[in-house]
Amino acid sequence: MDYKKILQRTGAILFALALWQAAAMLINQRILLVSPVDVLLRLTTIWQTEGFFASIGFTFLRITAGFFAGLFLGILLSFAAARFEWIEILLWPFVVTFKTVPVASFVVICLIWLSAGNLSIFISFLVVFPIVYQNLLAGLKAKDPRMEEMASIFGMRGFAKLKAITLEAIKPQLISACSIGAGMAWKAGVAAEVIGTPNGSIGKQLYLSKIYLDTDDLLAWTVILVLISVLFEKAFIWAIKKLLR
Repeated sequence: MDYKKILQRTGAILFALALWQAAAMLINQRILLVSPVDVLLRLTTIWQTEGFFASIGFTFLRITAGFFAGLFLGILLSFAAARFEWIEILLWPFVVTFKTVPVASFVVICLIWLSAGNLSIFISFLVVFPIVYQNLLAGLKAKDPRMEEMASIFGMRGFAKLKAITLEAIKPQLISACSIGAGMAWKAGVAAEVIGTPNGSIGKQLYLSKIYLDTDDLLAWTVILVLISVLFEKAFIWAIKKLLR
């Protein structure tokens, strides 16, 4: 365990909280900005709010579903594109569109086609897919062809060859893509919920906090989102590393 890094990050968090507290005291308007102490106090009671755990479950299931869909299709199509150049050419306009079009535009368009309850699944998928696809495609293209030749010489076939050569070659890109994609999935998914406001979602709770100028609730839900997102990312990256070991 790197205690130095833990101390550095703890110090950075305390510094950020001190700046937040100073800003809240300087503005002195609870509607505009509440202090971290007020948010902490709200966090101790917000779990008692009706539908609290249901909202977390609703959003968690949909965003993780979109994340895994984007991850699976990104891996599948990156391997296909690395093998067949025409697939990469056909996918190029879709990948560029997914990367460049603002999430808000996709949300508004998708609300015509999808119910608000399923919107965050599709938006999370749209955000995660190009990240995974492009990272893995770059890794597969950079793979040393001599490693393939060496594997053939030693008689490696099937999964053994895939694990020893291909997975090792793309391991850094896969971990990086999953780390970035997990965070982006939560940001985009909840943003979609705030616009679509499906009942029983965290996005709906954020929207209501904004409508009623309840800054305590707004920041408390934001802290909860950050914690869930970070825990999900850390747990998934740990699982990926264990799987690829």
